[in-house]
Amino acid sequence: MRMLLIHSDYLEYEVKDKALKNPEPISEEQKKGRLDEVLAVFISVEKVDESNPDEVVEKAVKEIKDVAEQVKAERVFVYPFAHLSSELAKPDVALKVLQKIEEKLKEEGFEVKRAPFGYYKAFKLSCKGHPLAELSRTVVPSGEEVSKEERNIALEKEEELKSYWYILTPEGELIEVDKFDFTGHENLKKFANYEISKNRVADREPPHVKLMLEHELVDYEPGSDQGNLRYYPKGRLIKGLLEQYVTEKVVEYGAMEVETPIMYDFEHPALEKYLNRFPARQYIVKSGDKKFFLRFAACFGQFLIKKDATISYRNLPLRMYELTRYSFRREKSGELSGLRRLRAFTMPDMHTVAKDLKQAMDEFKKQYKLSMEVLKGVGLTPDDYEVAIRFTRDFWEENRDFIVELAKIIGKPVLIEMWDQRFFYFILKFEFNFVDNLDKAAALSTVQIDVENAERFGITYYDEEGKERYPLILHCSPSGAIERVMYAILEKQAKLQAQGKKPMFPLWLSPIQVRVIPVSDDVMDYALYVAGKLEGAKIRVDVDDTNDRLNKKIRKAEKEWIPYIIVVGKNEREQNTVTVRRREDGKQLEMQLEDLIREIRQKTEGFPYKPRPLPLLISRRPKFRG
Repeated sequence: MRMLLIHSDYLEYEVKDKALKNPEPISEEQKKGRLDEVLAVFISVEKVDESNPDEVVEKAVKEIKDVAEQVKAERVFVYPFAHLSSELAKPDVALKVLQKIEEKLKEEGFEVKRAPFGYYKAFKLSCKGHPLAELSRTVVPSGEEVSKEERNIALEKEEELKSYWYILTPEGELIEVDKFDFTGHENLKKFANYEISKNRVADREPPHVKLMLEHELVDYEPGSDQGNLRYYPKGRLIKGLLEQYVTEKVVEYGAMEVETPIMYDFEHPALEKYLNRFPARQYIVKSGDKKFFLRFAACFGQFLIKKDATISYRNLPLRMYELTRYSFRREKSGELSGLRRLRAFTMPDMHTVAKDLKQAMDEFKKQYKLSMEVLKGVGLTPDDYEVAIRFTRDFWEENRDFIVELAKIIGKPVLIEMWDQRFFYFILKFEFNFVDNLDKAAALSTVQIDVENAERFGITYYDEEGKERYPLILHCSPSGAIERVMYAILEKQAKLQAQGKKPMFPLWLSPIQVRVIPVSDDVMDYALYVAGKLEGAKIRVDVDDTNDRLNKKIRKAEKEWIPYIIVVGKNEREQNTVTVRRREDGKQLEMQLEDLIREIRQKTEGFPYKPRPLPLLISRRPKFRG
């Protein structure tokens, strides 16, 4: 059973039509309903619940009661909602479960209303919007047969863990999340709500999907598994530049680049144990009689390299890096959403061996700053993302000043998740999270201090006295998945567009940086000359040689977010100049071509370059969509 619990000012519904051939019989009075000051509980009864409906009812009532007590709700609205699951129970079982939940809640002293089952209904709801106002819960009968491959103890435990949520200010104040004044920090409030509710399902298409399709960057691939995408030339260019940029940053930081397999033996003792400590769902493949899993990070291969290496204390910190194309996680279908959450993704993954906690924390802080620098290069500043830092209560008490320093570095309040006891393999973790236009959050950069896997994999180093010791290991992705960086860039531009501002890619990432538009065929030779000079200077340029009117050509370039539009006519040819429309500030300038080249090169200095991904002449290009 899946439940979405929303603490609401009110919930009201009106029956519109039958959704099932034989829906629940109802009276005229039951066709409408409303409750004020209510805990709205949207429920999908699932096929798995059929094995023990009574147990599922008991567990569901307990969860609802616990949440109602937390939000101090005395009224509960039980609302059938099939959209939370794709594996629904039979209608007769689902109805009985919902009826029993209603009865049990009344016995617990709640005022209860239940919306009728088997109908299409219109509903209105006003969510209260505090951090505990939106929560999700999953209930399953005990004793359900789950295969060894599908069972993930870390995922199960993650749902059971009790988290304590706080906001930490740069001044060092630790404030319970429901007591923090979010005025001026509205994005942080959205992020806190998202994290606490744990509702990852995407109920609408995020704006970046429309943009990625309109710009012919990325598309869904109907011939593959969900969450696997196809990249058109412009999208492949952006993705490739991001891959190169992050890799260069990490290698410059001091990491050694390696390459490791994408599949591993499910029965390998160290790997099997790690699978149950990492909260991700695996893809399983067979080769002969053996089972393998597709990697969901570069940990496995890098750990096995380190195990076989001879490492001295003089080598530490030892940094190893791989850009995984691809990593695989079998995310739930309802959570898949454009570029935000995928089943196959490209993860820049660095692992650092540190001799002790002091060295590990020093590296943690450096990699925190590295992550800020990497995101700045793709056009994302601390105003665009929120910080989550996660640890146990003991770690906080022993390292309070260190955690506060992280908040000072970012210069704004951060979300804290604290546990009484450590379950995961890490003792400290941070993420930079982008909050999109649907108020969903997605982790970008992250670093974790791992205290378990050196011993699990047999990774050791020799200390100053020649003794073998187990190190600590830092897991770092300074950008997060490359696809998710593209998602964040597009979602940010969608926000700017909604504010009436001109969206654009960072100049170094723009698939076409300059478009040359000749006013007539008579000056096509000069347009091609200009394009040739720009291309020689490693600037991505194209020429609009279509028969469209000048204004239409300009509008088309604007729609494609071209940073520089050059219009050339007889005057420009005679004076050997160019007339430039600069998207960044909207200015129109007459320039020497050399000055334009110098300006673009200055703005893209230090970033990687790839040549134009499409033919020079627009008339020679295919249309990939529609």
